[in-house]
Amino acid sequence: MTHTLILIRHCKSDWTANQEDHARPLNPRGKRAAPRLGAFLLAEGLAPDMVLCSDAIRTRETWAGIASQLPGAPAPTLSRDLYLADPPAILSAIRAETGNTIAVIGHNPGIGELAWALAETPPGDERFGMYPTGATTVFRIGTSWSDLASGDVIHFTTPRDLPDPA
Repeated sequence: MTHTLILIRHCKSDWTANQEDHARPLNPRGKRAAPRLGAFLLAEGLAPDMVLCSDAIRTRETWAGIASQLPGAPAPTLSRDLYLADPPAILSAIRAETGNTIAVIGHNPGIGELAWALAETPPGDERFGMYPTGATTVFRIGTSWSDLASGDVIHFTTPRDLPDPA
C-alpha cells in the first residue's frame, strides 16, 4: 500500500512579542501563508487524514490556517514531543501511526533535516536545504509507516510559490 507523508514547517512566527519561544504566534504574513498551503493540498488531492502537530502556538495556528481550506479537516494530534524535535523523534512518531495520508507540522532544524533524510532524490530547489517557514514536502511512501526509511518527493513548495486562496 502506498502512503503519503506531508512534512510542514510552521509558517512565519512573530518575534516582536516578548514571549517565550513555545508561545510565539504567527505574524500577519504567517497567518496569510497557512491558508495558501491548505488550498494547495486541496487542489492536489492531498488532504491528510491524520495530523501530528507540535503543541507550540505557531504550529497549531499553522494547522488552523491550512485546515480552513480543507473541508472535513481532522483535528490535530498535539504533541509536546514534537516541539523542536530532532529527526529520530519525528520519525518515531510517524512510525507509530496508521493513517494513509499523514501531515506533520513541526520546527526547524528537525523537520527540514527529516525531509532531507527521507528524500530518495531531493528536489532541485535550493530552498529545500534551508527549509524556510511554511516549507512543505510531500512524499509517496511505498512501505508501511513502521518501515519508513525514505520516499519519493512528489512536491516541494513554500507559501511564496502559491496564490492566495479565492
